[in-house]
Amino acid sequence: MDITVLSIFPRMFQSLDESLIGKAQEKDLVNIDVVDFRDFTTNKQNHVDDSPYGGGAGMLLQAQPIYDAMDYVEEQKPGKKRVILLDPAGKTFNTNMARDFAKEDQLVFICGHYEGFDERIKDLVTDEVSIGDYILTGGELPTMSMIDATLRFVPGVLGNSVSAEDESFSNGLLEYPQYSRPADFRGKKVPEVLTSGDHEKIRIWRLKQSLRKTLERRPDLLNTVELSNEEKHFLREIKSENSLH
Repeated sequence: MDITVLSIFPRMFQSLDESLIGKAQEKDLVNIDVVDFRDFTTNKQNHVDDSPYGGGAGMLLQAQPIYDAMDYVEEQKPGKKRVILLDPAGKTFNTNMARDFAKEDQLVFICGHYEGFDERIKDLVTDEVSIGDYILTGGELPTMSMIDATLRFVPGVLGNSVSAEDESFSNGLLEYPQYSRPADFRGKKVPEVLTSGDHEKIRIWRLKQSLRKTLERRPDLLNTVELSNEEKHFLREIKSENSLH
């Protein structure tokens, strides 16, 4: 996979050279380039923003530096691209979107700043995406979050193909509790089923715990996920148990 980020703060992305993403780059599983679109300004002051027509507070990112930077990216890396604009008004990023992005050969992220974008920039993009209902100072941190979440679904990045599928939201539910050694720590013991060696009992326990946690903490997710007959049965059991307490 090839990822290009357009940002006026390229040094912020040095953190992507660490941990699993850094190792993925070393293995050539992903290539990440950051293009400073300030380098493409045509004014003497190297400004990438200007006041909006019609008046109003704040400054807008101008179309010209972004367009010229995108022309440069296309010259360097021809081919079909998924171009993502970080925009508070965009669709909320989630696991399904990350999985979808991971199927692409080329991703381009455009990081915004100031009050917003010249509307004409949106003609360049395929997706307008937000990471939640709050405002940050720029699009760099959301972009890094999306890159991290996306690369977890690129084969070889995690080193264990099962890992990404077992985590919260991978099947629309929150992840079940997990434990490691020792089995007894300060009197807090690991549930016996997990040390039983009975894989079917462990699977059922984990599924029930996942459903229970989702019901307690994110019941809204249960309205969007398609549950199997088994999951529906266990969920009814859990709700019945809760009603008795």
